Order: sequence, then C-alpha cells, then structure tokens
Amino acid sequence: MPIARLFHSLVRPFTRFFRLETASGLLLLASAVLALVLANTSWGPARYFPAIWHEHLRITVHNLVLDHSLLDWINDGLMTLFFLMVGLEIKREVLGGGLSSLHQAALPLAGALGGMLVPALLYAVFNYGTPTAGGWGIPMATDIAFALAVLQLLGPRVPLGLKVFLTALAVVDDMGAMVVIAGFYTKTLYLNYLCLAIGTWTLLLVFNYLRISTLWAYLPLGVLLTFFMLESGIHTTLAGVLLAAAIPFRAARPRPDMLQRLHQQLSRLRNETQGEDAKPHGISAQMENLGRRSSSPAQRLESQLFAVVAFVVIPLFAFANSSLVIAPAAVRGLLSPLGLGILVGLVVGKPLGIGALSWLTVRLGWGSLPPGVSWRQVWGVGMLAGIGFTMSIFVTLLALGAHSPDTDMAKLAVLVASVVASGLGYALLRSTLAAPVKE
Repeated sequence: MPIARLFHSLVRPFTRFFRLETASGLLLLASAVLALVLANTSWGPARYFPAIWHEHLRITVHNLVLDHSLLDWINDGLMTLFFLMVGLEIKREVLGGGLSSLHQAALPLAGALGGMLVPALLYAVFNYGTPTAGGWGIPMATDIAFALAVLQLLGPRVPLGLKVFLTALAVVDDMGAMVVIAGFYTKTLYLNYLCLAIGTWTLLLVFNYLRISTLWAYLPLGVLLTFFMLESGIHTTLAGVLLAAAIPFRAARPRPDMLQRLHQQLSRLRNETQGEDAKPHGISAQMENLGRRSSSPAQRLESQLFAVVAFVVIPLFAFANSSLVIAPAAVRGLLSPLGLGILVGLVVGKPLGIGALSWLTVRLGWGSLPPGVSWRQVWGVGMLAGIGFTMSIFVTLLALGAHSPDTDMAKLAVLVASVVASGLGYALLRSTLAAPVKE
C-alpha cells in the first residue's frame, strides 16, 4: 500500500472525529480537567501554574506597543475569533435557519429570554447589597459546545427537533450575552477610538453593499476594528459580532445561475464517467470546487473558523481560565452569596426560566413544540442550558475583574454548577428518551 494511502487511512477516523461538535465539548472538558490538575499539584511543570498566565507578551510595531499578559491575549485577542464565529452562527440562524421566521423563532426566543432573566434575578436576590451584585450576568450564559456534547451522548434516540431547539436557544442566549457585555460591562469609553471603530465598521458595510465577496477585503479591516474596539474601552467581543454582521451572507451567484451551473456540471461529469476509467476522487474534487464557488463569504469563513475555534481557541481559553487553586476558602465560597447566586442561577434558574416561558408561549398559541419533542425533554434541555462554562467564565472576568479575589470563587462555582447541570440534564433526558414519548 502506498505511503500516502496508508497515511490517509490512518488519519481519516481522526478527521471525522474532529468534525463533530461533540469532540469540541469533550476536548473542552479535558482542557479544564488538565488545568485543574496542574494548578493543584506541585510536581514538575505544574509548579508554574497558574502564575504562567500573568507573564507578559509585548509586541511593538513602530510606535504601536501592545503589552498584555498571556491571559489577556487569550481572553481579549483569541476570543474575538470565538465571537466572530458566534456572530456568523447568529446571522445564519436569523437569515436562513431556525430563527428565520417569527413562528419558528417564538419558542427558542421565549425560552432564551426566560433562561436569561430568571438566573439573573435569582443571582440578584442572593447578592443584593453586596460588592458582587454586579455579577448578575454570570449565570445567564449557556455553553453550546458542552450542552450539545452531553446531548450527543444520548445517541440517535434524541429527536432532531430537540437538537434544533437547543441550538436555536443557545444562539439567542449568545445574542443576549453580547448585549449584556456591550451595554453593562463597559467601564471606560474613549470616544476618539470609538469613532474610528464606527468608521471602520461603516466601511465594511459599504463593502457589503457593493457586493464585494472576497474575504480578504473584510478580514484586515476586521483586525483594525478589533484594535479600535480594544482601545475604545469596549470589549473586543463586539468587534467579532460586528465583523460577522458586515460579511455578506448572500451567495456569490443568484440561485437560478447556481442551479444551472450545477446541472451543467452534473451532465458533464455523467458524460465523462461513462467508461471504466472514471476517477471518483476527481468527481468529488470538482463538486467541492463548485460548492466553494457558489457559497457565500459568511458560509466559507464559518467553515474555515470552526476547527480553529472549536479545537484551539476554546480549549486554550478553558485551559487558561480553569487554572484554579482549589483552596479551602474557595470551597467555602460556594456557600457565599456569590457562589449561591451562580449555583442556584445556573442549576435552578436556567431550567425554570426556559421551561416556564416556553410553556407560556405554547399556551398562548405564539409557538409550538418541535415534532417528536415532549415537555419533559424541554425541561431536560433547560437543565443542560445550565452548563455555563465558557461564556459564564468570560462574563465573570468582565464583571469581577481578572485579578479579583472573588474571581476564582466564581469560576469554581461555574464549574460545579456546570457539572451538576450536565449530570441532571443527562439523567432526565435519558429517562425520558428511554420511555415512549407522551405529549
């Protein structure tokens, strides 16, 4: 067997594995566990954790100096790619997915709204009048990678409608998180850089209006937009979302033209492959090339970003921000107003808010349950939505500060709540899916 074919046969199972959303969630979990182990042992390289993340990396270009800690480079720099990916997913769902019509969007919109308001209110009740009252945004978020990974563990018994509901719910949840981050966790504002950011985004929108479809017209300006946002005092997460909004979602060619080209290509391939010398790999390569040429810039960028974000950016974020030294004070902090607000908000508030507002929406006739989905399954998904992890930790850093003594306590509460929510959600859905679905 040729070396290239042998290598391909060995690598193929891994490439299939890494395309799955489940793999992203499992890698995320492994990164967090490894970070916790390293931070709480003193053997070998582990003695450098978690202090290594406070080391500074300095980049100088002429008179421009960027000097930040490694943790800041990850949280403010690399995470912009994550929020660009989130923005592209939101755009796809709004323009052509589960949120493209009001009737389709009603149930996940209501569920997400309840899943944000109830946890925030419960947190506020526990933390009223305390220095940590401003952290009400922490239990509002859902980690879609983790939630889908747990759902995927249940196998083919999970109705497709339930997966679509969870995905749409998380997309709306992310939209809410963007509003909270931009509107409530911006402390200092520099208007000169904000004006430059607005000007850059306006230019991006002009490119979109002129139907410029090459990504290289947008990405350099996206880097500039990120820098201006960072210097303005607004978190760079908004830059990723604004860039996603400006990148064209419409296909490079009109639908009739694409269908005609596809028909011509299929006819030509059919004529070329009548003989015994047909090469399937050549056919698939030509079809892939046709697909690339007919897809939109937003679709191409989302496809290219997925592997980088899912298997590099998010695991690295989890690895850096889960480097917690679990001291007795942090464990005792789980029973503090901060810890209880996060725990109760994620484990109780999420399913309560999602289930109650979803039920009310269906009761009022504004929406309907997806086909094959029962109310017990909706409550199970609501429980899985309590897996805050990535987004909750991210909001923790903004709300409490990266170096606050309360931050590690809040991170530990997020981790504990995510583990409890995933276990309860999995158990409820497993018992529900094992039995016949009763509406």
